[in-house]
Amino acid sequence: MKMKKSNLRRTFLTVLFCGLIITSVSAKAIQNSRIQSSVSRGQERLYGPAEKFQNDPVDFTYAAEKTVHAVVHVKTKSLGSAKNMIDSDNPFYDFFFGDRNITPQPVLGFGSGVIISADGYIITNNHVIDKADSIQVVLNDKREYTAKVIGTDPSTDIALLKIDEKDLPFITYGNSDDLKIGEWVLAVGNPYNLTSTVTAGIVSAKGRNINLLGENSKSPIESFIQTDAAVNPGNSGGALVNTKGELVGINTAIATPTGAYSGNSFAVPVNIAKKVVADLMKYGEVQRAVLGVIIQDVDASLAKSKKIDKIEGVYIAKVVEKGSAAAAGIKEGDVVVKVNDNEINNTASLQEEINKFHPNDKVMVTVMRDNKMKQFEVTLRNMQGRTKMISKEALVGTLGASFEEISAEEKKDLKISHGVKVIELQNGKLKKAGVEEGFIIMEINNKPVVSVDDIRSVIAKTKGGVFIQGIYPDGNVAYYAFGM
Repeated sequence: MKMKKSNLRRTFLTVLFCGLIITSVSAKAIQNSRIQSSVSRGQERLYGPAEKFQNDPVDFTYAAEKTVHAVVHVKTKSLGSAKNMIDSDNPFYDFFFGDRNITPQPVLGFGSGVIISADGYIITNNHVIDKADSIQVVLNDKREYTAKVIGTDPSTDIALLKIDEKDLPFITYGNSDDLKIGEWVLAVGNPYNLTSTVTAGIVSAKGRNINLLGENSKSPIESFIQTDAAVNPGNSGGALVNTKGELVGINTAIATPTGAYSGNSFAVPVNIAKKVVADLMKYGEVQRAVLGVIIQDVDASLAKSKKIDKIEGVYIAKVVEKGSAAAAGIKEGDVVVKVNDNEINNTASLQEEINKFHPNDKVMVTVMRDNKMKQFEVTLRNMQGRTKMISKEALVGTLGASFEEISAEEKKDLKISHGVKVIELQNGKLKKAGVEEGFIIMEINNKPVVSVDDIRSVIAKTKGGVFIQGIYPDGNVAYYAFGM
């Protein structure tokens, strides 16, 4: 009986000990659970709601179905000349190889375009249709149309086309400012003439300046969206869309050593493109506002040499006399850090922000001066230093130029009684004839030119040759001739 009591006592102590161990382990488990919960809550505070970490695959089918029918195939034809392709001026060339003045051969090109309205307005790249003699647009359902060029803007590499049709599928504008690094996007286009192709990637960077547009424009605006969506020749002018199927960019270029896609592609942000398009529709040309400064990025070396506290913003190396910035009180050495409420991180972002506005618009520019913040209200002007916008009526399409009547001061300085000044040149008769911006047209075919209407009237009635007489602001008289 004693033995049994002893065993009972030993058993009781064993159970009690085990219970203490279990209690201790449970307490540690609860404590660890509390620590883990705290870590999880901390992560939620740092990184956002837990649902953002779900591994659900991204669905691209909605965006693809919504956009593929609104992206068109753009085919161009231009007449090239073998003579233009020959560099040699050797007179013996013709003797050995034949006449260089042979019949021009057609040069074919292809690209993509984006329908942006049901009545047939289409965005594409300027380089897709530049110098084309004819432009054909093929829809995804294989319907084909001849397209008319409404306007072009080499500074952003955007062109606007129009086809005569109704009830077309189109893509709605998104907001490229809202794009996030790492966000999924789709490129829709016609690479290598393979129609209706969709590729996917992420936004790799924003505000990229790759020095692409300087060859075709005096004032290039580059603030590209960089993606790793596969883009190849033929994708130019096609759509970059988000997963909602909204247009966020126009695919424009690739960075490649081979001519084919190598991992990086670039698109014009839609916020730039839609402003260009709106101007072309309303005015016939882009109403571009400029700040009137020469700028450069702030880096460590510049910050050290100029004694700038923070490496941020855009440094103003020079202020243009009679420009927007100068009139507002901005000075050389100021560092632009904001336009309105938008932060400025590099030259591309400043160009993009100013490009959203028209001449005579007012913007609030924040600068750092002597490491102190200052704000200036700037009334923007155009490249000619004016706040007045150029109306569509002032553009004579055949001549490819914008005009304005000269001032009384200019008449007095040049000792002339009348004339109309060429203020901006695009591709057209005048540019091909050698006319430069600033030239004042005084006579066309021996008829005095007093107003833009005079130019329009004479050109409309002329069949054959055109002879222009005029003067440049420096007093040099010039004569030009071309055929209609």
